[in-house]
Amino acid sequence: MATPSVRDWLALSCIAGLGPVRALRLARSLGGATAALSALGREATLLPEFRLRQADEARRWADGELARAAAGGMTFVCWDDEGYPPLLREIHDPPLVLWLRGDAACLARPAVAVVGSRAASDYGRRVARELGRELVRRGLVVVSGLALGIDAEAHRGALAAGGVTVGVLGCGLDVVYPPIHGSLYQELAISGAVLSEYPPDTSPEPFRFPARNRIVSGLSLGTVVVEAGQRSGALITARLALEQGREVFAVPGRIDSHKSSGTHRLLQDGAKLVQSVDDICEEIGWRTQASAPRTEAVPAPAASAVGDEEQRLLDILADRACEVDELVRTSGLDAATVGGALLRLELAGRIRQVGRGYERVG
Repeated sequence: MATPSVRDWLALSCIAGLGPVRALRLARSLGGATAALSALGREATLLPEFRLRQADEARRWADGELARAAAGGMTFVCWDDEGYPPLLREIHDPPLVLWLRGDAACLARPAVAVVGSRAASDYGRRVARELGRELVRRGLVVVSGLALGIDAEAHRGALAAGGVTVGVLGCGLDVVYPPIHGSLYQELAISGAVLSEYPPDTSPEPFRFPARNRIVSGLSLGTVVVEAGQRSGALITARLALEQGREVFAVPGRIDSHKSSGTHRLLQDGAKLVQSVDDICEEIGWRTQASAPRTEAVPAPAASAVGDEEQRLLDILADRACEVDELVRTSGLDAATVGGALLRLELAGRIRQVGRGYERVG
């Protein structure tokens, strides 16, 4: 049964005119979603159009959605849950609630986003499929948006290699979009996860996809744009990744192909050139041997093979547990670097998560 905290996070997420940034700022300053809802009802200056009765209405709506979710095989991850994806928590505007079908634990694993054009060429589809396959073979999760073209091929490549892949929707979890991807949706829900910040019955309107893209990049250590024209939505994902302090990669295409004009512009602007999956792994500092299918353990660096960033964090954690924010401040590293290093250390068994922070093992 869902706790009052889960219900109140869900209720807070549905209040019109608030938005995730203001809602989260309010919840953090007051001590949680329950306190934020109560404050909205008391203090007219916080959200002038909000009335106390709306808090009760929002909670009733949340109770109904919780019941629907349980009946439909959906679960929730709220911002203050230990299972909330650590990299996603670090972005400017993380979703308050993630609706989920599949394995929530895979959201904490190191991931790379693979995105690109819906109207992809044969070359683009082949490259996306190969990248999806090779990334999971190295123990990484592949994140994409379940769209036609590049997204779908990246998911399929990961699945074909027996790996874990996550699809992020721009609609409710009960809406399969595009409809042709019904079987792909089911495969992702079984082998990895399908998630959305939107409640069931939310239609796939165009304005929702840029918001979806911030989650795709926010879950990932880096974003690879395989093929994109000048106006492709994949370029939005690349821009968001850059704003989030994550790595941006681009795959070159033919110089006379309009389908690659956007990726070529990214390369001109400083995106990392991808000629093989090794280029990605080297840039994000992912040091593993090629991995077996997902039924086997995810390979991790040997205990002695610790990089400079990891060692810096281990030194800080030598005497006490620390939250991520404190590790960022103390280490002098950016949030993306700290997040990646923490994931590698956790997979290697050198640290473990405790509450909102981490402690050293042994």
